[in-house]
Amino acid sequence: MRRFGQIIKVRQEHFETYKAYHAKVWPEILEMIKKCNISNYSIYHKDGFLFAYMEYSGNDFAADMARMAADPKTQEWWAAMEPMQKPLETRKKGEWWANMEEVFHLD
Repeated sequence: MRRFGQIIKVRQEHFETYKAYHAKVWPEILEMIKKCNISNYSIYHKDGFLFAYMEYSGNDFAADMARMAADPKTQEWWAAMEPMQKPLETRKKGEWWANMEEVFHLD
């Protein structure tokens, strides 16, 4: 199992809408997340930043993420989320949410 921490900014004028979407995530999105071997997925907010934590239990992260990205309902969800988010300027090429380095973990 691999753990991931990711960060992105949320546009303050859209924050309440963003929360409303996530209070009722579309069932197809939740199912696709599970099909792509992601579990224990949470998103937190503080001062205009969103922090996501997830655990990945599959064998091919790139393939699972490609599967998710190819899903039409996921594309629709992402299209709704994108205008509400503002990626970090320091993110790596190809990232929307910037991946974070894990510096400590206690089981």
